[in-house]
Amino acid sequence: MTHPREHIRSTTILSVRHKDQIALGGDGQVTIGQTAVKHTAAKIRRLGEGEVLAGFAGSASDAIALFERFEIKLEQYRGNLARAAVEMGKDWRTDRVLRRLEALLIVSNNEKSLLLSGTGEIIEPDDGVIGIGSGGAYAMAAARGILGLTPDLSVEEIVRRSLIIAADICVYTNHQITVETL
Repeated sequence: MTHPREHIRSTTILSVRHKDQIALGGDGQVTIGQTAVKHTAAKIRRLGEGEVLAGFAGSASDAIALFERFEIKLEQYRGNLARAAVEMGKDWRTDRVLRRLEALLIVSNNEKSLLLSGTGEIIEPDDGVIGIGSGGAYAMAAARGILGLTPDLSVEEIVRRSLIIAADICVYTNHQITVETL
């Protein structure tokens, strides 16, 4: 196997907003170093009583801790995604324990899609397309191309096709795709 401190690289997570719907999808591969150690990991979750979709890229245990903390923020701010994200960003950046967590999150509801990072950044994409992880840029490019060429597809199908394209390019992404929609 690999050294325990070797950085865990894995995944592609993609969020697309199209025709008043949102879809968030991800692959299932977990990689340590150059070894794929799991093929069916669940990296997408529903939070906030099912009204928020969340996906992660990075360390699984760190992401689980972040999901739990974000869920608490959603409850604390009565489902207000933007406010919960801002407060989570403050905590993530200033808390000594959280600051060491290695993960990125995408959170989406019917109104907004946001990327949250450990540096306190909260980014809302201009075009409703955002991707993270090793194949995130490939998936975003594919989604933008598909939206431009075949805008009549469902948002779920756009995400699914984009993730397949990313999996064909990125060695840290596989074809075990999960997509959730709102």
